[in-house]
Amino acid sequence: MMLVVGKETIDLKKEKLATRFFSDEKVKRYVLGRNKNTQNLLSAIAIDGFIDDFTDMTEWLGKPVFKSSDILNKNDVIVVSCSLAIYPHTAIKNLQHAGFKYILDYLELVKYSNINLSIEFIDEAKQDIELNWNKYNYIFSKIKETKSRKIYSDLINFRQNRNLSYLVDYKVDQIGQYFEDFLNFTDNEVFVDAGGYDGQTSIEFIKRCPTYKSIYIFEPSKENLTLAKKNLKDFKNVNFISKGLSNQKETLRFDTGSGSASSISENGTIEIEVDTLDTLVTENVTFIKMDIEGAESLAIDGMKNHILNDYPKMAISVYHKVDDLWKIPEQILAIRNDYDLFIRHYTEGTDETVMFFIPKQMHG
Repeated sequence: MMLVVGKETIDLKKEKLATRFFSDEKVKRYVLGRNKNTQNLLSAIAIDGFIDDFTDMTEWLGKPVFKSSDILNKNDVIVVSCSLAIYPHTAIKNLQHAGFKYILDYLELVKYSNINLSIEFIDEAKQDIELNWNKYNYIFSKIKETKSRKIYSDLINFRQNRNLSYLVDYKVDQIGQYFEDFLNFTDNEVFVDAGGYDGQTSIEFIKRCPTYKSIYIFEPSKENLTLAKKNLKDFKNVNFISKGLSNQKETLRFDTGSGSASSISENGTIEIEVDTLDTLVTENVTFIKMDIEGAESLAIDGMKNHILNDYPKMAISVYHKVDDLWKIPEQILAIRNDYDLFIRHYTEGTDETVMFFIPKQMHG
């Protein structure tokens, strides 16, 4: 089977609404969401304010912040939702329930307007699909499970057509993330939690595999690691390692200001130590979960020996970089090609896509 991209469709009502948003001087313009897309939009047109029911802020970027209930006359209002990462569909539904009639998501606004607006991540992802179509098709051909093939196809279509409707059936699942039935945990599992944050993923692992042998939590942020130690103080054989994973031993700068999304950055506020998994863990490992904000490829390069010799199950995040969906599986299959590929998506938008690498022998 070949990967198929659906044809782009035109919604005339949305097109008319986007035109009104930029040209109708009588309309009130509001934006939901505070991110780079929002800033791009504000550089193109003045707005009347932001809508946010979940903050105590009263002003942002010099514009007032309102609760949806503060805006009484909603008939002359157009709201653009710039929420794309986690809850874009929920954000639209909340606006509808609040009584707003005229709503566009940011992708629709860009699609139907003549204004040159960039779309963070999506524009580059679309370009990568066009440049590396054969790569995407190859990885798609390696995925055998029907559900995984649909998820992979939906993600490609979402990026290519810049249309959130392809993700309308997906739900946020922070509890079940990384853990699927096909992992088939057994006694004496050795779990590597790369990007351990506050330890909650390791706690979810323990719930599913109480007979584990040992756990290795890698978290370069000392504040996060302190939380993880507190949360896991009652569990045995948990190793807390205050380093990040990479392909060599070195010191890098790290940005700690984004909670669970803290990452390596040239402008980082602190220095962190990184090293290879092959160096830091000598025990045979059976399951590796990795979500390290774009450094996954480097870390995979630094754990080749564990992949080759231990043949572990792996759950690797494949959404931080636009080419992760083909480049990471290509990288792992080049180390050893006897893995079955599965994929799951755990939000309504761009974030939290996980590819699973399952030893073929587990499926007979």
